[in-house]
Amino acid sequence: MTPHTRIHLVRHGQVAGYEQPRYNGQTDVSLTDVGLEQYHRLKERMAETPLAACYCSDLSRCTIGADIICAGHLFDPVQRPELRELNIGIWEGLTWNEITARWPEQWQARLANLVDYRVPEGENLLDLQARVMPVIHEIVERHRGQDVLVVAHGGVNRVILLNAIGAHLQGMFNIEQSYGCYNIIDYYADGRQTVKLLNG
Repeated sequence: MTPHTRIHLVRHGQVAGYEQPRYNGQTDVSLTDVGLEQYHRLKERMAETPLAACYCSDLSRCTIGADIICAGHLFDPVQRPELRELNIGIWEGLTWNEITARWPEQWQARLANLVDYRVPEGENLLDLQARVMPVIHEIVERHRGQDVLVVAHGGVNRVILLNAIGAHLQGMFNIEQSYGCYNIIDYYADGRQTVKLLNG
């Protein structure tokens, strides 16, 4: 059988302020008790998974979870700033209602061009893809034939999953990534990529 790298891709657990849709971006928000419990459930679910390594965003909502899931393994999670969430610029930390009230035209402009539109002082989806995917390719090549945990964010995970199925970034929100969800992607040496589990 063709050797492959299996990426176990997790979205961070539930965070403070989850009750209202908002763009946390690269703001370092705290996990809720539910978010911590989600990580402990993932640890149980992955107890028999032969993980060889773990990589995570350097924001605490990811590092805490990586430490929980990897406790007892013979390696420490590697923090990669490139796996941070989309930098949403001047909208960071604001709810969708706050943004639409203050910048209605810009909000509509982003909806009309999700891929290219860049919030002032922030990134667009092409920027996000350009910093995330080289890290994923590096991990896959470094750990050929192994299982690797990656703990990241909703936007980051969607970029990785869209890339795996060969879909355009315009389909960003056609993929759900719930708090604490679990995805599995197999990367084969011949270049094939298969999503085995989505938003588990």
